[in-house]
Amino acid sequence: MTYVILFEDAPDADPDIRRTHMARHLEFLERNADRIAAAGPLADPQGAGRDGLWIVTGTMEEAERLVREDPFWPTGLRKSYAIIEWRQVFAGGKRLIPMP
Repeated sequence: MTYVILFEDAPDADPDIRRTHMARHLEFLERNADRIAAAGPLADPQGAGRDGLWIVTGTMEEAERLVREDPFWPTGLRKSYAIIEWRQVFAGGKRLIPMP
């Protein structure tokens, strides 16, 4: 199964948290590249980084575990997250599902 994980950052989080823990966060993503297909911050209309998005394969339990093991999680950077099941139907300019 594929999931999109949407993270919401805490608005009152220390602005240096991301920078302070980025190296460990990236190492975590690399160690889990077999499950985390893509990851990155989102941006507000002014282009400032905020929140985050992962695309994860596996089970719901594995997705939950990855969130909790991410070095960003215990720092207070993340306010919340949502794990949403995703079924890809289009990629590379082609439909991935048959049409009736």
